[in-house]
Formats: sequence, C-alpha cells, structure tokens
Amino acid sequence: MNAVRLITFLCLAWLVSCEKSVEMQQKSLPTPYEQGDGNTTATYQDALDFYMNLAREYSEINIQTLGPTDSGQPLHLVTFNPEGNFNFQRLGEDKVVVLILNGIHPGESDGIDASMMLMRDLATGSIKIPKNVIPAVIPVYNIGGALQRNTSSRANQNGPESYGFRGNARNFDLNRDFMKMDTKNAISFAEIFHLVNPDFFVDTHVSNGADYSYTLTHLFTQQDKLGGAVGKFQDAIFRPELEAKLQESGWDITPYVNVFNRSPETGFNQFMDSPRYSTGFTSLWSTPGLMIETHMLKPYAQRVSATYDCLLSILNTMGTHEKALLEARRSDNSRFKSGDFYPLAWTVDTTQKRTLNFKGFEAEYPVSEVTGLPGLRYNRNRPYTREVSYFDSFIPADSIQIPKGYWVPKAWNEVRDRMDINKVKYTILDKDSTVQVTSYQIANFGTYATPYEGHYPHYNTQVQADTIMVTFHQGDLFVSTDQEGVRYILETLEPAATDSFFNWNFFDTVLQRKEGFSSYVFDAVAQKLLESDSLLNQSFNREKEAKPDFAANAYAQLDWIYRHSPHYERAHLHYPIYRAE
Repeated sequence: MNAVRLITFLCLAWLVSCEKSVEMQQKSLPTPYEQGDGNTTATYQDALDFYMNLAREYSEINIQTLGPTDSGQPLHLVTFNPEGNFNFQRLGEDKVVVLILNGIHPGESDGIDASMMLMRDLATGSIKIPKNVIPAVIPVYNIGGALQRNTSSRANQNGPESYGFRGNARNFDLNRDFMKMDTKNAISFAEIFHLVNPDFFVDTHVSNGADYSYTLTHLFTQQDKLGGAVGKFQDAIFRPELEAKLQESGWDITPYVNVFNRSPETGFNQFMDSPRYSTGFTSLWSTPGLMIETHMLKPYAQRVSATYDCLLSILNTMGTHEKALLEARRSDNSRFKSGDFYPLAWTVDTTQKRTLNFKGFEAEYPVSEVTGLPGLRYNRNRPYTREVSYFDSFIPADSIQIPKGYWVPKAWNEVRDRMDINKVKYTILDKDSTVQVTSYQIANFGTYATPYEGHYPHYNTQVQADTIMVTFHQGDLFVSTDQEGVRYILETLEPAATDSFFNWNFFDTVLQRKEGFSSYVFDAVAQKLLESDSLLNQSFNREKEAKPDFAANAYAQLDWIYRHSPHYERAHLHYPIYRAE
C-alpha cells in the first residue's frame, strides 16, 4: 500500500471511528423520551439528572443552580459553549445568546424533551451551530407543576402518557406572572434574564383552540409593540428566514391560530402579548421572543421532533444575522427619551392584513349526542388549503408623554422590590424636598368580577392629571427614565398601562375611603359650607337640576358636598406615584 492510499485509509478509518463514537455517546446518554415509545416525557428529576451527567461528561456544557421557586426546588440554567466560557458578562460582543424556557406549563412538555436531546447532540458534536451562538436552557421552569405528575389534566391533548400540571406549587399560571411577580419562580426568572441578557428568547408551548394540518405554529412578540430596529429585524428578516428553513426541513409553520370555538377560515388576529406574558416581558428590554406552539392533537413524537428542529433552526438563523440583531438591540435600548410619546395600549389595525395560505380542515356542525345541540367539529378527511385573512398590524390606542422620572414614596416597598429585581436604577432622597410634580387622580376603572391569578385586576383605567407641589421625604425614591429599563418603568408605573402595578391591585388601599360622615351631624356642616362658599353652592344646585335621581337622594347630596369639602380625605383615589416632568 503506497503512502497516499495509507493516509486515505487512515482518514476514512478515523471518520468512521468518530461517527461511531458520536453514536455511542448518544446511546450512552439517552433521554427518557428516547428510551420510551415516543409517548414519554422526562420527569423533573429525570431532566435534572440528565443535565448533571451531561455536564460531567462534556466541558462544553455548564449547569448552574440559581434562584428558588415556590416548590422549594431551585431553578437551573444549562448552557452550551464550545469555548467553555460561561460568564455571560464576558462572552464578547460578537456572541448571540438565545435563552430557551421549558415547562412553564409542564403538561406542554415538548420543549423539555427536545431541549435535552438538542443540548446533548451539541455536546457530542452530532449537530453543529454557528460558533457565535450560545444557547442557554431553563430545563423546567414550573417545577411545582412538574411534580404534580398526572395522566388526565390535559383532557384534549394527544400524549404524552403522563405529564405535569399547569398551575405551579401555589396554583399560579406562571405565564401571567412576569409583571406582578407573585411567585418565587418569576423573581428567579427575572434574575436569570438580567444575568443572561439574552438577544433572543424562546418559550416552548403546546396550543389548543382549533384543529388544522400544522404541527408547528409560532407566536412572536407582536412586532409593532416591540417596535424599533428590533421589531423590523424580527418581522422582516428573522421570521421569514425561520419559516423558510423549517419549510426546507419538511415542516410547515403558520402564525399561532388565535381562535376559540370557531373555525380559523374566517380569519384571525395576531395574539397581543402584554408584559404579563413571557415574550411581552422580555421585549421590555429589546429582547425579541418567540413562543413555539405545537398542536395538541398531533402525536407526541411528531411534536417533539418539530420542536427540536425549530429550536435548531432558530440557533442557526441567529448565527447568520448576529450583527444585525446585536446592533438593533443596542439601538433600541436607548430609543425612548423623555418627552417622546409611548404607547400604553394597542388595537388591531383592520385596514392592514396579510393573506395566509392556510392548511385547515373543513368545519362541520353536527348535533351532539351529549347536548342535543349543534357543535363545532373538524373533519380531518376534508383538508383544505385556503386563503385566510390574518391581521398582524397593531396601532396605539392610547399613549403618554415620557416624563423625566417618577417619584415613589418609600412606603410602597412592593414597587421598590420589583425595581431592584429588574435592575432598575433609582436615587434615594437624602433630605426632605418639596417639588412640582404631575399627580394622577383615578377617574374611572373596571374590575374583574371573578378572581384571576390571585387578583381581581383592574382594566380600562382612566386618570385625571394635575400639577401640584408635593413634599417628598428622606428615603423616598426618584426613578429616572433615562435608562435601559425605561419601558419596564412606564409599563408598571403608568396606571393606564395594561399590566401596570395599579391594574394588578398594588394600590387598592387608595380606592377605599378611610373616613366618612354621619348624616345627622354632617347636615348642619353641609349647610354652613354652602352658605360660606357661593361657587360650591352654585355647583351643587346645578348638579341637582341636571340629575333628578341625585336631587331625590339625601345621602348622595351630602356625600357630594363632603367630597367637595376640606373634610374629604386626599388619599382617596389619589395615585401615590408622581411624574417628574
């Protein structure tokens, strides 16, 4: 055998040996899903043990034990980096970090199993991603729910055999808790998020609501709300390329089918992810996000495979556009300035739409043998591809002018705690000071009639603004809007914002009067007030003339005078956070 043939033979033998080695390494670290019949998902302990073993075997994998959860078990973060550098502050400016969150609803376990295989395959080298992309995985976020293993709570879902429960250890839906932060899970996630500072965020889910041909749907951060250079990058560059990559891999994907109890063929709107949701929260720091939503009626093995391929496609796509995304984030982190207008609420722009070539099933309405009434059914024997209207453009429905900052009296410690957790900067007043501020009076609001995630939230909140002088005291906080966390500050402290602290009941004590009057005593006081104040008297008479019911109600009249007198407590309906213009 001559030298050339010998070298060729040795190279081929080395390649075969490497391929066998990778295959053996995979077989030596199988996941519970792979060991099952395609309908099995890992338990929380299975996932933790798997990643611990993987980190011991491969220096490219690191597992960190981080903050607590309501279950008593800590969250973990698993990171892959071939360079072995797991200090997120020192990764270098050319690295793109993708944070993957699994098991926020543990019955939607596809991402748990897909991520385990993905991280192992990266470690063994059986798959490759660009060197500038660093994936970091939270293996199971809702640990308390994962520990509530059962076989029946997902009544409509096709596998796996057993799984976790949607509520966490305190029965909170964690995908409604990112702003109010009632749970230790949410607090720990925020700490992880600010530690990692991801350039892209992925949250793995399983969808419901309608039946259709797709295994995969995507729910991106709403691009108009995300806005700026990042919003354009996500909608014009990243989304189309991801869809194309998945198409090449054999996976059709469509926007999340945002319908319930009706057929999607009539068209549907994009889901608006307010900051209570994971992708709405991450977008406040210019981190675009995507919820992968596999379809609940597809076989479990098919859903896990689709999730795996989607995650891999995300990582590969990120590596192609790393410079564009990083520059967009840098630009947008300083986009909002004092004096600019900031949207607090959004509405669908019905004048703009996209047309989807949607692959669905014909809707039928047979009479139910249970109810005796017609009910929606999908006929899988009658698939169709049909043009469907999709409305994914949103326009501001309400906005405010960004102030220079907000004054937060020290008594409101729940506000300060959440500012600290989210790395919001503020200064602490070192001596009493009287300053001119904009003050809000709560003019109107609605309140949920039934409990929702441990609260009776408010909505459609309206305020009246006034300019007043207020004395702030040593220890009070001044929160400047000149910082990267400006969107978080606005979304929490402006009471009309969808997920503001006001709407989540942080300030409900100001909605209740603490003092009052006794009619039999106050009647004489009211008479003196009217006699001594002609303007008050005129306003009172106009009120009686305009409202017959008011004129016929003695208590209502006395209460009106009381509210317009010095006796009425200033704190009632007075929003205790102040704007510095």
